[in-house]
Amino acid sequence: MAPHAEPTNSSSHQADKSFSTQLHGEKVIASSEGFVDKLRSKDSSLHAEAVDSYSQFWDNQKAGADLNNEDSRLKLYTNLTNTYYNLATDFYEYGWGQSFHFARKSIGEDFGRSIARHEHFLANLAGLRPGMKVLDVGCGVGGPAREMIRLSGCHVTGLNNNDYQIERAREYAVRYQQEDHCEFVKGDFMKMPFPDNSFDAVYAIEATCHAPKLEGVYSEIFRVLKPGGTFALYEWVTTDQYDESDARQRQIILDVEKGDGIPKLFPARTCIQALQNVRFDIFFHEDLANTRVGNEVPWFVELEGGSMFSSLRGFARSSIGHTVTNTFISILETLGISPKGSLEVQKVLLTASDGLVAGGKMGIFTPMYTVGCRKPLE
Repeated sequence: MAPHAEPTNSSSHQADKSFSTQLHGEKVIASSEGFVDKLRSKDSSLHAEAVDSYSQFWDNQKAGADLNNEDSRLKLYTNLTNTYYNLATDFYEYGWGQSFHFARKSIGEDFGRSIARHEHFLANLAGLRPGMKVLDVGCGVGGPAREMIRLSGCHVTGLNNNDYQIERAREYAVRYQQEDHCEFVKGDFMKMPFPDNSFDAVYAIEATCHAPKLEGVYSEIFRVLKPGGTFALYEWVTTDQYDESDARQRQIILDVEKGDGIPKLFPARTCIQALQNVRFDIFFHEDLANTRVGNEVPWFVELEGGSMFSSLRGFARSSIGHTVTNTFISILETLGISPKGSLEVQKVLLTASDGLVAGGKMGIFTPMYTVGCRKPLE
């Protein structure tokens, strides 16, 4: 059995679930091929309301301007992140798949295999083995959790604050006959609904970047991890090459934050210091974005359409695919098939894509600052 999650009966959680059901519809459409069906099932007025709500976090935000909304984003991080994923999840699955993260590739390696290999690296770093009780912090729709189960035979508890993603993860678990090996729990990773010392290992894949303070989420991970347990992490950070006094670089990082629902990106050194402050013993840290033999293709190449002819998703990720998707969604929205604001969501995601590619090429940002650390036995 997995560690028992403490009940979350707060009015805000109930309101989140009610809103999610009204926005997305009663039926959870788990098929990655049902993109138009998913858009059609949404409540158009609530979708437009969510788009407006998300936009308010970023009004008048330009590099060099008074960033008066940053404090609001940090204080209201759960609202920011929830709203973002209510809007973006279907687009992620359409263009990327069920594992919402990046990966390096070797020459000739296909996209899906590179994603799985990236997950395997973290599983090995965390030391996952059969029978272990493992926590996935910010589990998305459960793609990485399902791969960790296949690879190691562990039991995975996925923690997520977005009801829509949780329901989709549960649907996929049933489809792949893994429901006895995983569960998905609603909760805020800054206040996890688990007792102390609950898990043998914890991992987080490009998720804790949504925290308003890294030390806060890391301290909760430390609390729920058993003594001697391992925490393995892929973190989104700015690198030592980032110059905050450079207006162009600041705009790139702001585009990444806006396009990906992140209240604030922190430097890699802040990540390390935060882990040390909560008493983790770090045994590995490296930016895996640095290419080498066996990983010659940078993580951001897929955003440029590096495999545009390999599949429908590869085409969707290409610049030509972006144009076609924009036109397609615009037509659907005009005809009333997709909800109001769908094209605006696509534009936000393209802002993210442009910022991520620019940040990756300049070496000022990485989505795979990798850390392995352990909770002391005492």
